Amino acid sequence: MQRVAKKLLLFLQIILVITFIIFEELIWESIAIPIYRYLHSLKLLQRLEMFIKESINRYVILLIFIAIFIIVESAGVLAGVLIVGGYPLIGLSIYITKIPIAAFTFWLFRVSQDKLMSFKWFATAYDKLITFINWLKSLEVYKSTIKIWHSFKEYIKNIKQQIISDEEEKESSFIKGLRRIYKIFKKQI
Repeated sequence: MQRVAKKLLLFLQIILVITFIIFEELIWESIAIPIYRYLHSLKLLQRLEMFIKESINRYVILLIFIAIFIIVESAGVLAGVLIVGGYPLIGLSIYITKIPIAAFTFWLFRVSQDKLMSFKWFATAYDKLITFINWLKSLEVYKSTIKIWHSFKEYIKNIKQQIISDEEEKESSFIKGLRRIYKIFKKQI
């Protein structure tokens, strides 16, 4: 019985780790963070950032943050249900649509973090989330899976570079051919 429980625990850890890596590496790092950086660079949002920091009450910020957070998380669950339920295009569309909203939510959190953390229950929930993420990252399953993931990314990068260099060679030999033909025609004329 104890052996089955250990295997079940390992299976759950693997599922958690893979889900986390997919979220962190594919979605968050590749899509959400660039959107966040873009949003952060916009002049309009920089003015909004100052307005939020200086003028908006912490309760209003909390209400806005929680409302957006619930909408984003609900969209993620709905997307998952639709994908599993046989509507992958609709589910994927909803999930892709939620990513910029999630990036905005992340931006709002960073801008108003001091005000949000002034709520003891919010700070406790945030600390527990960070503790959980750190625990997940400390698992051997996570470390080995992330090594495999980075090796895979490096492999794909090498293939991509090889394809690009092959295309450049073809292009340069094509251009060389054009130059040769041009010189021949120029001599004839």
